[in-house]
Amino acid sequence: MRKKVTVVGAGNVGATTAQRIFDKGYADVVLVDIVEGLPQGKALDMLEAGPVTGSDAKIVGTNGYDETAGSDVVVITSGIARKPGMSRDDLLLTNMKIVTSVVQEVVKRSPNTIIVPVTNPLDAMAQRAFQVSKFPKNRIVGMAGVLDTARFRAFLAMELKVSVNDITAWVLGGHGDTMVPVVASTFVGGVPVSKLMSKEKLDAIVKRTQGGGAEIVNLLKTGSAYYAPSAAAVQMVESILFDKKQILPCAAYLEGEYGINGLFVGVPCKLGAKGIEQIIQFDLTAEEKAALNKSAVAVKELVEVMAKAG
Repeated sequence: MRKKVTVVGAGNVGATTAQRIFDKGYADVVLVDIVEGLPQGKALDMLEAGPVTGSDAKIVGTNGYDETAGSDVVVITSGIARKPGMSRDDLLLTNMKIVTSVVQEVVKRSPNTIIVPVTNPLDAMAQRAFQVSKFPKNRIVGMAGVLDTARFRAFLAMELKVSVNDITAWVLGGHGDTMVPVVASTFVGGVPVSKLMSKEKLDAIVKRTQGGGAEIVNLLKTGSAYYAPSAAAVQMVESILFDKKQILPCAAYLEGEYGINGLFVGVPCKLGAKGIEQIIQFDLTAEEKAALNKSAVAVKELVEVMAKAG
């Protein structure tokens, strides 16, 4: 019997996530959105690609949640993007309401699921999903670090003209301009990256990684990234469904790890059938530790705004 994955939000990130999973054929997919006809139309279009891609999986689109019952994994991409003139708090509180509603509906029908929030501001939305679901902390896994790390690795590979597969790297912290590419633990074919390029060039790549999402938004003019975010979400889903136990950077609820307590922050996690099965701790330089703490403070500020809003 195939696994079942629900993707909430049929915009670019959600629809592309659903498509990637359906095309591989290992899980049935439910695509949920409040816009009438949108998830149904996109799901039908994907279903009709099955004979070409070789997928015998099922995919349905719906405006409700009954079809999501018994989902093994739920990926939440629904929410609004930040618009001109909108403050970070406006975005936070609007998406907080959306994520709250989605989680309430999902939990009723899939009490044993693992939730992968993708909606921004990511770390705060993972915190909200944790509060509303009342799930154990291992079953809420925020998607951000996989994406940020992929961007970092892509930029390094371009600069050094090597395969992305030869680059080992980690981006920790909150999903935003306070994220922390861990340069001291970045290796290219086993060689420390600091030995292969100048500090100036490396600093420029770190900065580009931190602004990776904004760079794409500026180029597109309307909309934001979705190919890389959906690929990142799917890598997490596959590690869970197939119990791969891959170590991936994800937003996890920390209780003392890395000196952070009571917050969702991006750290290396072993992802398996139970969700987060272990948080991996490695040594950071004093500078990296300070940057991670700064990132956690930025997340805490958002969580406090949500707490005041109720």
